[in-house]
Amino acid sequence: MATRPGPLTEWPWQRMGNFKYLVMAPVVVHGAYRVMNKGWGDIDLAYSLILPSLALRMIHNQIWISLSRYQTARSKHRIVDRDIEFEQVDRERGWDDQIVFNGLLFYVGYLAMPSVRRFPLWRTDGAVATALLHAGPVEFLYYWFHRALHHHFLYSRYHSHHHASIVTEPITSVIHPFGEHIVYFTLFAIPMLSTVYMGNGSALVFVLYIVYIDFMNNMGHCNFELVPKWMFQVFPPLKYLMYTPSFHSLHHTQFRTNYSLFMPFYDYIYSTMDKASDELYESSLKGTEETPDLVHLTHMTNLQSAYHLRVGFASIASKPSDNSEWYMWTLWPLAWLSMVVAWIYGSSAFVVERIKLKKMKMQTWVVPRYNFQYGLTWDRESINDLIEKAILDADVRGVKVLSLGLLNQAKQLNGNGELFRQKYPKLGVRIVDGSGLATGVVLKSIPSDAKQVFLHTGTSKIARAVAMALCGKGIQVIMNRKKEYDMLKSQMPENRASYLKCSSNDITKIWLVERIDDKEQRMAPKGTVFIPISQFPLKKVRKDCTYLSTPAMKIPDTMQNIHSCENWLPRRVMSAWHIAGILHVLEGWSVHECGDDMMDPEKAWSAAIRHGFVPLTKA
Repeated sequence: MATRPGPLTEWPWQRMGNFKYLVMAPVVVHGAYRVMNKGWGDIDLAYSLILPSLALRMIHNQIWISLSRYQTARSKHRIVDRDIEFEQVDRERGWDDQIVFNGLLFYVGYLAMPSVRRFPLWRTDGAVATALLHAGPVEFLYYWFHRALHHHFLYSRYHSHHHASIVTEPITSVIHPFGEHIVYFTLFAIPMLSTVYMGNGSALVFVLYIVYIDFMNNMGHCNFELVPKWMFQVFPPLKYLMYTPSFHSLHHTQFRTNYSLFMPFYDYIYSTMDKASDELYESSLKGTEETPDLVHLTHMTNLQSAYHLRVGFASIASKPSDNSEWYMWTLWPLAWLSMVVAWIYGSSAFVVERIKLKKMKMQTWVVPRYNFQYGLTWDRESINDLIEKAILDADVRGVKVLSLGLLNQAKQLNGNGELFRQKYPKLGVRIVDGSGLATGVVLKSIPSDAKQVFLHTGTSKIARAVAMALCGKGIQVIMNRKKEYDMLKSQMPENRASYLKCSSNDITKIWLVERIDDKEQRMAPKGTVFIPISQFPLKKVRKDCTYLSTPAMKIPDTMQNIHSCENWLPRRVMSAWHIAGILHVLEGWSVHECGDDMMDPEKAWSAAIRHGFVPLTKA
């Protein structure tokens, strides 16, 4: 909201949430009625373009959102090197409001102006008129309206809402109070209405004009410089006819310069062009290479997880991945297509996130594979090749630590990363599986007065470490699988092994679980606390039991550019495996933590607390 919201700030359908699309129902009903009564031949060109054009505008905007987030995570051409937080994502969640609003107004215009129904597909004279009317009245009036919005009276009541985003994303371009959008649509309607009344309007010119507005809006707010220098060298006047992302970025950082819509010549005429415009354009285009200190290597989980990535849908990525929106089922075809494309053409990990903690720089890379693919025996070699390629790439770039997330460190895949340490003994980058801190988090999640715990599985590296530590504290660890019990007991010193017990009758209300099915969960007594020891959450079957989070901690307030959730974890919560890599960098630990090697859990836990990470639960 603006700092002092004025009249017409709120959108009429704001309280409808995602059901706001129902306001377009009259358009659908009207079309259905015409088809049922007179057939498809009664649908003219102008009417048939209303709904498809809205869908195409949303797709166009989403492409810009994903492209911008991908480029600002990896590109050296980033313009403003500051962070985006959840508050901005939430504020910009309604970026499609203006598309719905425009759709309604186009429909009203269609009903009010019968001549529109006879529109041809294209008229060149109408296209020329539209271009001239935009360059003249639209740009001129917008410039002065924009300057007026920066007067303290209007700024505090309206425009401050838009300028709350200093670091812009493409969708920032349309984040304005409702009242502002009324004026903007009125301005953009000048060329369209003029051609209607002059009799040289056409359907395609209308569509292309809206595409032009969306393209320039998105480009101007994308926060990375992409306009090549040769364009201005080939046609020097273009400098006055088309702004660049860096040009408009200065308006968001300086506020009192670069007011123009898309054509900077009015800023030149009225001496409001920022003197740093050319310098920022040159420096942004040149860019600065950046080497992260840490790379966290993860992968996609279920099919819908592609949308949950930071480069996917901003509003979805800002919530835990198990908090699915009702409309997600409509995207299944696209999810399947993206999976097939990633499987066939995904030849390397890609960057999705860039995080900062004081002077430390981090990136998250994603292997283009899904959970189910890690379970395919015949695909393991290709997955290991992708992980290996990422490790070698990080090593060449001078990355200090690479932490393996999710199944990238699975024992059956690469022995908790040991495969790569053995294959490349001279690696400069440290490989970290994070098992030490994960073990520490699990141990701290167990109530301090516990006398017994039930260990549902004992085969993983963390399960063994947790059992060893608990038995060392004199806490009895109960198992009900004889084979796993024998294996674990043979690895323990005799004084600790005495606290390990194999039984199917002993009942305890603290269960340490990795993978457990519904039937086994129902065997637990009422009030059981399920504590996951793997990176994947449990399916919550029992309402009379407590389910703790997978090993994770709250991140420090000083960690910046956090505006997406890590898989199923809440906001500003990070998995122990990810945090472990951070600690290796902060503490300067120069050893690998992979294979059978593990950092001391207490040492890792103490380091996490010292650096501002906060436990999710208190033992």
